[in-house]
Amino acid sequence: MPRPPLAPPGPRRDRLHWLRRIAQLDPETDFHEIYRISAGYEFPWDYTRALELALYRTYCVPSISALLDATGEFGRRGQKRYDDTSLLMGEMVEHGVDSDRGRASLRTVNRMHNRYAISNGDMLYVLSTFVFEPIDWIARYGWRPLTAAEREAALRHYTEVGRRMNIRDIPADLDSFREFKTGYEREHFRYTDTNARVGRATLDVFRAWFPAPLRPAADSGVRALLDDPMLEAFGFAPAPRWLGKVVRTALRVRARVVTQLPPRRVSRLSADRRNRTYPGYPDGYAVEDMGAPEPTGIDPAWLRASASSA
Repeated sequence: MPRPPLAPPGPRRDRLHWLRRIAQLDPETDFHEIYRISAGYEFPWDYTRALELALYRTYCVPSISALLDATGEFGRRGQKRYDDTSLLMGEMVEHGVDSDRGRASLRTVNRMHNRYAISNGDMLYVLSTFVFEPIDWIARYGWRPLTAAEREAALRHYTEVGRRMNIRDIPADLDSFREFKTGYEREHFRYTDTNARVGRATLDVFRAWFPAPLRPAADSGVRALLDDPMLEAFGFAPAPRWLGKVVRTALRVRARVVTQLPPRRVSRLSADRRNRTYPGYPDGYAVEDMGAPEPTGIDPAWLRASASSA
């Protein structure tokens, strides 16, 4: 079983407490603990925002958006899909992929994905975004840079997740994996109507987190964070240039403020405040109960042969 982190820091300010703990660990053998500290204690807000953008980025691949559009899940239950993904992935990070809760989360994830005829390339690409979007976000907006150990731990964590999802040909090092990700986007990103529908439905989920008068600003704020290939693949108009500068400046100011805060004492991985579907989670809910229902009314061409004949 993975070792839990050391006891939380004492009452005195010690901003580098968790960084020193990471420095004591070996990313080859302690990658779960390193990643748990990094995502749950050091950068919980940043990892959440980056992984939201990671999922959003995958919808720029037409074969991915077409399947999501065919299921209708985003149009009917967009917030639930967001919560399911966030909580299931958080369970694996908080408890480890081989813990009871980690294995239960993986069974739920595999149950949903194994219904559909999804290519290994698309699965591998999604996995790559989970590794690199947080790395890139924190490089731009984090309160400190990620260490080499944290970056390596991210790769190793998602490699273990990918293996348990039967994803093949996972690159063994960060440079090779990034090369795959960049090449996949170059080859596959392009506009389609399904990209636009899924992208807009997801944007509606983000907008709904804000009071109605602020939703147009939230819409523009999200678009300000998208790069040109994403905007083109979704068919979105770019946000005003001045707004992009304001958003990026605000994120960097936030990072400077965070440097002055005391180290976090409680992991945020199991306490997502944007979770609207499972109030009070994890109390009163079973991991096995999460996930989308069995698909109905979907073109059988989207289903695995074994699923469609079951």
